[in-house]
Amino acid sequence: MTEDLSNKLVISVALVGSATTKEQNPAVPYTPEEFGVEAKKCFDAGASTVHIHARDKKTGWPTPDLDQIKAVIDNINEKAPEIIINITSSVGITLEQRVAPTQTFKPLIASLNTNSMNFSIGDFKTGKVVANADGVFRNTFLTIQTLAEAMKKAKTKPELEVYDFGGLYNILFLNKQEDLFEKPLHFQFVFGTLGGVPFSYQSLAGFLNLIPSGSSWSVCGVAKDQFRAGLCAAAMGGHIRVGLEDNIRVPSGRLAKGSWEQVEWAAKVAKLAGREVATPDETRKIFNLLQ
Repeated sequence: MTEDLSNKLVISVALVGSATTKEQNPAVPYTPEEFGVEAKKCFDAGASTVHIHARDKKTGWPTPDLDQIKAVIDNINEKAPEIIINITSSVGITLEQRVAPTQTFKPLIASLNTNSMNFSIGDFKTGKVVANADGVFRNTFLTIQTLAEAMKKAKTKPELEVYDFGGLYNILFLNKQEDLFEKPLHFQFVFGTLGGVPFSYQSLAGFLNLIPSGSSWSVCGVAKDQFRAGLCAAAMGGHIRVGLEDNIRVPSGRLAKGSWEQVEWAAKVAKLAGREVATPDETRKIFNLLQ
């Protein structure tokens, strides 16, 4: 008899992305030790997966350096051995740099971005682009397919990062290839980036109407979209990602003491929705991880 996990909610946490800095929130981790300590706090609060963008421990900038990525992974495994590590595939100037962490570390799950797009930081009150105005996040079909093939070979589950409907349709097109993705698919709907779609229940419903039957799905969002999307996902049978990569604050507007404080919020939301927080072992089954 198949175990019914439909009432379980997976909490994922993204400790830091490519842009968030200690100047914005001192709790943003840079060093392997900081990553490990924060991952343990998040696990204790209810997170079963942790998404990492390794930072250069001297400069604080995102790094594709495999030795520094390994140091972060080792520190997390030492302090929170049960948590599932999700590695980004977005960091690096070359495609070889982006695919190397998957090939080297063979994580259970890794992000796979689904389209090229404008990728900037803006003031949503004034309409002014305040940073990276010439930025383009490059994810061509060649990039997507190369990363997908490497993940399949490594038995790494792609977390398909969907920023807009174009990205989702890209995956629906590529999914016609019988051997590119292991089924069922796992999607993460990302709301609120400047260049992608902001959160609305209409957009979420549109995504859900398009994904293949049996797919698992989670949401994350920039700033307040993190909370708006998470509330809806909890009620609609989806899963939630939180963390300082996407939002440096808690719902009241003050700075979060760490990503773990947002994990605590997500655990409360799950309970209010009548659901239970999933364990790492349950998460492996819910997301159909391959290892």
